[in-house]
Amino acid sequence: MNMDYTKIQISADSDAREVAPFAMAVHELLGLPVTMRSLNKKGVRIEKGKILDDNYTGPVLEQVLKENQIIRTIPTNGRYTGIPVVVAPIRNKEGYGIAAIGIVDVVGTVDLGLVFSDYPEVVNQVQDCLRARMSVP
Repeated sequence: MNMDYTKIQISADSDAREVAPFAMAVHELLGLPVTMRSLNKKGVRIEKGKILDDNYTGPVLEQVLKENQIIRTIPTNGRYTGIPVVVAPIRNKEGYGIAAIGIVDVVGTVDLGLVFSDYPEVVNQVQDCLRARMSVP
């Protein structure tokens, strides 16, 4: 068995080629644009099933790597200015942020109430789901 196919690792020095499989998996799961980079090297920007940039960084990715915490924001500069993003650190076993991965919440910019105004039962179902996610167990 070829050992190259049995291991994928992310480190602080991973390049775009190494982070791409993780970013693509998240992109395929969510169907949203995804960005990812390691602490020391730029990474990828993925949209519509394709890697559009393999030398990518963004202000929120960089902020997450500095602060080592998840950030939900609407960037005021960079490629996704004005669009909600959620970026999380990927931490090593000691808790240090060695990479950051983000999703671009293009759906968050849609006014669902307006889109589904003729379908109040759909709006009610969405609101019920949101309430359920926000309630504390």
